[in-house]
Amino acid sequence: MSIQASRSLLRRQLLGDVKRRVAREPYRCFSCTFPHAQQHTPPPKSPRDAPGTTHFGFETVAEAMKEQKVGAVFSSVASSYDTMNDLMSLGIHRLWKDHFVRNLNPGRNPLTAPSQSSLSSEQGWHILDIAGGTGDIAFRMLDHASTINNDAHTRVTVADINPHMLEEGKKRAIATPYARSPRLKFVEANAEKLDMIPDSSIDLYTVAFGIRNFTHKDAAIREAFRVLKPGGVFACLEFSKVNNSIFDAVYKRWSFGAIPLIGQVVAGDRDSYQYLVESIEKFPSQTEFRDMIKEAGFLVPGQGWEDLTGGIAAIHKGVKPVS
Repeated sequence: MSIQASRSLLRRQLLGDVKRRVAREPYRCFSCTFPHAQQHTPPPKSPRDAPGTTHFGFETVAEAMKEQKVGAVFSSVASSYDTMNDLMSLGIHRLWKDHFVRNLNPGRNPLTAPSQSSLSSEQGWHILDIAGGTGDIAFRMLDHASTINNDAHTRVTVADINPHMLEEGKKRAIATPYARSPRLKFVEANAEKLDMIPDSSIDLYTVAFGIRNFTHKDAAIREAFRVLKPGGVFACLEFSKVNNSIFDAVYKRWSFGAIPLIGQVVAGDRDSYQYLVESIEKFPSQTEFRDMIKEAGFLVPGQGWEDLTGGIAAIHKGVKPVS
């Protein structure tokens, strides 16, 4: 073989190697056009993660690491929590939360409720708001109980695993009538192991935009079942699966193309916002999550969920059987 022919063969081999490497490397642009963003839709998920691992957004991590990594995200976004949810929901999360609380109708109206013991501990509802550190849901619950149901006894325990989120909630509480009231309490706790909450002691368990970040969602739902009284309600508001393909395409373009970029500009934190949009993609569908609630022992009313804004978010409910 001539020297020229050898060189030509070598060039073809090198070019082939480069093409194969390029084909194997995914394109990592989240702020470009939608076709690129589409490449970050995760592959169909397996029935369960490999033993000892779980997902952190699209990344597979050791279970022991997820809690730490999620904690870092929420410590980073605690002070810009409202901005975060405005970006994630196109600003509609405030309306969703109002609807969520109004639909649950917290509190016991003394004019319409059955007569009660004079013991204040038996008056009103005891609500446990999980992953609610900033108080968004708790304040709404107490306002509704007080102004709509004339209930001055319903109380909310806000539990969150992240101390920075709790500190943000305590700061916000100062501007409410509940800052130094026994009706509002903040506790640092892991939703998967609520040792400080007795069995059958809670009337209403709420979790809003938090459960998708839990390592073991099924364990958290079982804990909800344990702490609720018979007849008590589990209620979850969470980002979900859009049920219209065209709307879903537009929403994904916004989520993967714009939100991390805006997070970088507004909060100086692209990575946290990137995780948050990925965590939505990894969350179970409405049907899958409903089945998880049923498997924990809850009775599920109707189809088990209510879609909001075409399925961008959904409300799930379960009732603990009375007997």
